[in-house]
Amino acid sequence: MQTRRMLRGLLLAGLAAVLAACGTRTAAPKFTTERAARMDVEQHTTASGTLSAVVSVDVGSQVSGKISALHVDFNSPVRKGQPVAEIDATVYEAARAQAEGELASAAANVTLKRATLQRKQTLISARATSQAELDLAQAELRQAEAALAIRQAALRSAIANVNYCHITSPVDGIVIARKVDLGQTVIASMNTPVLFTIAQDITHMNIKAAISEGDIGRIREGQDVSFTVDAFPEETFHGQVTQVRRAPTTTQNVVTYDTIITVDNPERKLFPGMTAEVSILVASRKGVVTVPNTALRYTPPADVRFEGEPPAQYGRMQRLVYRPGSSPGTLRAVLVRTGVSDGRRTEIIEGLREGDEVVTSTVEAGTAGARLRLGGASGSTG
Repeated sequence: MQTRRMLRGLLLAGLAAVLAACGTRTAAPKFTTERAARMDVEQHTTASGTLSAVVSVDVGSQVSGKISALHVDFNSPVRKGQPVAEIDATVYEAARAQAEGELASAAANVTLKRATLQRKQTLISARATSQAELDLAQAELRQAEAALAIRQAALRSAIANVNYCHITSPVDGIVIARKVDLGQTVIASMNTPVLFTIAQDITHMNIKAAISEGDIGRIREGQDVSFTVDAFPEETFHGQVTQVRRAPTTTQNVVTYDTIITVDNPERKLFPGMTAEVSILVASRKGVVTVPNTALRYTPPADVRFEGEPPAQYGRMQRLVYRPGSSPGTLRAVLVRTGVSDGRRTEIIEGLREGDEVVTSTVEAGTAGARLRLGGASGSTG
């Protein structure tokens, strides 16, 4: 029995030595690769924006008073000059009547003063009056004529106020907001009260998108735009960049620039105020050599062996990609110049050819000793 125990101990010791020797040999790592392929690449800039009518007009009131009639409501189509509301004109009609009376009185006074002057002129030729009285009559006539002009202006003002009680649409369009109710009193003071908002033509709309300062350099007038709205999540709409505004907007240290996108809305599906998720086509390349972006993001393991020294510094538009070396488990660093990227694949301007293999990930390889140890443990468990 003792002899068997000694033999078993020697066998275990020998096995341990073999396991230790095998554990020192590390299997060569394996890599997942993909070939550089020729295809079309489009680069987009994304942003959020708000839909609005090309021209929206706030219709207000220049006079104060109670709303006596409303002729339109939400979504009512209107024509330029069409009545949309009425303000009670009782006070303004009275002011007009008063101005008409004062004008008639001033006109009568002018007639009287003119007749008086004519008499004075007749008397002065007969030496029946003095020159001073003639001068006084001339001055009184000029005063009466000035008062007449003042009363004429007052009448025009009173007539205008009466006309202001009849609110009309300044443009052709559709009512998108009504902010008063029948019987409500509006007060026109320093700020003109808004009664309605009229969108001139919602078959043509604008999107005002906020583009970050990092992307604004690639935005140009005439670029194609696609966008979606939450109301129609499965439908993609299209537009075109028509204006890039240079005025910056800073919010929490983030600088953006407003970009205006023109959109056709013939079916009037899109409403003012909707949020649009915008994608602007900023670059397009046809039939160029590309690699997956995972190859550009790949970082080799620390213990991998390289064929040649990888470059320590390179330019902003240059990136390192790795190709399998001539020996198993080795890599070769390649410096490439990149171009347009669609988020999944990137154009390679120089450094690779179509069909070249690039590494995208590492397949971890354990040591031979570790596999043996796992096998021994399994056997012992069994």
